[in-house]
Amino acid sequence: MLKVPPWKCFAQQVRLKLCSDTQKKLDAAYLFGTSYSQSCSVQISELLKQFPEPVFYELFLQYSDSQGNESLWPVPVMSSPGSSQVQQRFFLVDGLTGRQDNLNSQPQYVTYASKLVLSVYQPISSPGNEPPFKLTVQYTTVDINGQPNSQAQVAFAVTYSMNQDSKRTNTFIALAVLGGLSIFLAMLETSNWSHRAGQQFINCTTIIKYLAFLTGNVANTLFLITIGTGIYWLVAFKGQHTAVDVALPSPGGSLETDFIIYLSLAFAFKALQLIHMLVVQMTISIFLIDWERPKNTKHHAGSSSSAPSVSAWRTFFVANEWNEIQTTRKLNPLLQLFAVLLILEVIGVINIAARDLNLAVQPGADNYQAPWSTILRYGITASVWLAVGIAQILFFVVIYERLVEDKIRQFVDLCSMSNVSVFILLHQCYGFYIHGRSVHGHADVSMETMHTNLQKEKDNLCALRGLEPSSEIQTFDFLLTQKLRDQLDKIVRPLSKTTMNGRGGSQGLLDQKTKTYYTMNRFLSSFLEHVHEDMDYMVKDKLFLEKIMNYEFQQPFERSMFYNDPDGIVFSNVLYYGNELVLLLFDTLLFCIIDLGTQNIVLATILTYLVQQLLEMLRYYIARNNLTKKTLVDQCFLI
Repeated sequence: MLKVPPWKCFAQQVRLKLCSDTQKKLDAAYLFGTSYSQSCSVQISELLKQFPEPVFYELFLQYSDSQGNESLWPVPVMSSPGSSQVQQRFFLVDGLTGRQDNLNSQPQYVTYASKLVLSVYQPISSPGNEPPFKLTVQYTTVDINGQPNSQAQVAFAVTYSMNQDSKRTNTFIALAVLGGLSIFLAMLETSNWSHRAGQQFINCTTIIKYLAFLTGNVANTLFLITIGTGIYWLVAFKGQHTAVDVALPSPGGSLETDFIIYLSLAFAFKALQLIHMLVVQMTISIFLIDWERPKNTKHHAGSSSSAPSVSAWRTFFVANEWNEIQTTRKLNPLLQLFAVLLILEVIGVINIAARDLNLAVQPGADNYQAPWSTILRYGITASVWLAVGIAQILFFVVIYERLVEDKIRQFVDLCSMSNVSVFILLHQCYGFYIHGRSVHGHADVSMETMHTNLQKEKDNLCALRGLEPSSEIQTFDFLLTQKLRDQLDKIVRPLSKTTMNGRGGSQGLLDQKTKTYYTMNRFLSSFLEHVHEDMDYMVKDKLFLEKIMNYEFQQPFERSMFYNDPDGIVFSNVLYYGNELVLLLFDTLLFCIIDLGTQNIVLATILTYLVQQLLEMLRYYIARNNLTKKTLVDQCFLI
């Protein structure tokens, strides 16, 4: 008889486990709520010494009723996992049946309990059809043929389960609601892209864009479901102390299988969203508008060039700074990995993911380590990664950018000091503008004059830097009319033809680049100065709903529209900086997927770092080539 004090342990009047270990680890099997698994190899001769004769056992649950009276409940015994025949008795080793000549001869074969599984089912209603306790015994017969040193593989396990149908139904409901919202948001984003790209009809590009937006939204949906599931089970299971009412989803069960599928799809869709984001960022059109004018308007004698004689170094300097901030993030990836590794592995928070009720982060070497729970392990790793990432972002935005360095806004200041504006086209008719025209007229001046100009700005003795009079706003997002966009394409078209045909050699290409550069510079400068009445623009504030939805309600038919950006960072949408959420969630899913696949925090840290560096390197060098192509600044000037 095995006694069971109320929800604590089985009395060891009978030793169910045939494997040897420390008493503390052996007793861990009888701690209620602890999933236990042990296997080993034992010599047949040792089994025969322990059990020279077969002993039949009956298993009972000893409990106290509401009046305090102790009672016994017979635990059913199954001979195999799929068997429906209930037995009451079982044995561990039978070496007697195999003795053919006499009882003193060596047995020809031995039958032993190779696997014992004590299943605990926690009902969600009373009474339940499933017995709360059940012992499944799997027997194996070994033909020893006079070789008593043969090895026998034995295993013992304690499993816990409960009906998870309601949890699965709730997950499906959440998936349906959030999935429907994802479809609606993808349609809204596609509609927004269509009018920003000047698309009036649905075509293949529109469908591809819709699928790209949909995968990103579905990835966010699946991530919310998986992280919510992981945190729920952490709180519901690990938060039990006096009474145990909740059991974790069974390993390999339907709930855990669905969870793994959702997690895998979330990572795959988030990877596709990241690829789409990188492709868009690495193919933007960008042009640097040089406002500097020659101090002496007369050309040098004998000069046949129509280009103004101003220095190009300011443009090169701005191009280099833009190249450097392309992969600037709101968090430090290396610090992120180090902090997560410190919390999970060194401090030992990952140990909470074991399938037991122990909350100790350092359980000790002599304690039994229960198997990992996939859901709990993901819940812990994802939560720690997000917590560290959010803490880094808050510190960076609230403290570091204000007190130490703000590279994004400093770039805007650099443009003003260089007398260079930046014109960016993210889509066909939509993009961003950084107004860098110097309020002092010239930026190619001596150091003394530069300091004097800065002091004038500090003392409010000059005009403001904004695009409009009496305005300090220098950054905008804009919608262009189709006529203006056609004019920009017309200016660039001769260079594209020269590049494709290869006529004139390298000198001819250089001449065409120079001509295109100055033509584009003059046109954009005159456009921003309201010279072209048929291609004019207006500056306005976005409506509150337009800001929330990131959607422009009014179409630019007659005049282009420039929308004020008081924060000064709207153009960061074409940089890593403005897409930190996508990067953070991708890193989270990547780290968790590798960790669940390898069960190794250190390896997951190393592989995640390598993937981050590879993506950053590809993003940097491909965007660098695009910057050279679109700004007409030769790559040799980009450091």
